[in-house]
Amino acid sequence: MQNNPIENDSVYRSLNEICLRKYELDSEISKAENKISVLWDGLFHKPKANITQTQRMSNIVNNGIGMLDGLILGWKLYRRFTGGNCSISSNWLNFFLRK
Repeated sequence: MQNNPIENDSVYRSLNEICLRKYELDSEISKAENKISVLWDGLFHKPKANITQTQRMSNIVNNGIGMLDGLILGWKLYRRFTGGNCSISSNWLNFFLRK
């Protein structure tokens, strides 16, 4: 494996040479920055897929059912571990109040 040391022995004879080197380094940094941003976006951002209206509706229903399931589970766990009676006595909530 070959190491490429940074050239520290560059001698600049004029201000123009320094400015030229500065612009070269700036362009190299800009290219590297663009490459890093492309790689970062490819790594952490999913590409936007063309989703049909049916798939979108299916995703909404699936998420809604998942939230309802979590709510019911949380309610049942709350009731089981608190052991107290709830003051809500509606008939439609009896399904959730069963142990």
